[in-house]
Amino acid sequence: MKNAVSCSFLLVFALSIRSAEAQVPGAMKITSPAFKNGEAIPSKYSCDADKVNPALEFSGVPASARSLVLIVDDPDVPKTMIPSGEFVHWLVWDMPPTTKAIAEADKAAATMGLNGTGRGYYAMCPPDREHRYFFRLYALDSMLGAARITNKKELLEAMEGHIVGQAELMGRYNRIRK
Repeated sequence: MKNAVSCSFLLVFALSIRSAEAQVPGAMKITSPAFKNGEAIPSKYSCDADKVNPALEFSGVPASARSLVLIVDDPDVPKTMIPSGEFVHWLVWDMPPTTKAIAEADKAAATMGLNGTGRGYYAMCPPDREHRYFFRLYALDSMLGAARITNKKELLEAMEGHIVGQAELMGRYNRIRK
């Protein structure tokens, strides 16, 4: 009977911890006033129009964060075009942890790496059908300034072991066909 009581206590304790974790106020978030998670990204932010980045807003960054990283990529590229099936649109790191937003058309956000075309930011431009675009925000316990970083692989390697929080926003875009 004693073991049954102990097991019941542990189960209730574990469930209460899980419930508390699910309701943590201030969990890290990335949002955009231009589109909601899972919805269509307006064409303004594509190669069909203004070719600018959408505004992004950050909240709930952990107090232990020393910098923020933003990675924007498209995992739906045909493997016949890019063997990995992924196109990197934007790499930004060493943003201050107090950063609350990146403005629309802001091409000077902290340190930027190379996207799939070798530039800082590249607008959504799917070649074949609707694609998903992931905006991933990471909070790190350090700055990466001294690290040699030019691409996503090097950025992820430099971030390893330093992530103290993360959030994701996904939007979809399908090119305007004429």
